[in-house]
Amino acid sequence: MEINAQLARLHHADLRARATAHHLATAVKPPTELRTRVGWTLVDLGLRLVSAPRPALAVAR
Repeated sequence: MEINAQLARLHHADLRARATAHHLATAVKPPTELRTRVGWTLVDLGLRLVSAPRPALAVAR
């Protein structure tokens, strides 16, 4: 068999093994990670809005 064909088969097998490993690794992670990050981002945004200095109101006389 030609060397290029052998290398292509090995490369294909390596890519498939990496893809399988990636799918297995992502299946193990709990889905709450994204929910937690979004939640804390909203808390941070809320704290920024509350602590932002407000412009002084002009009093009409």
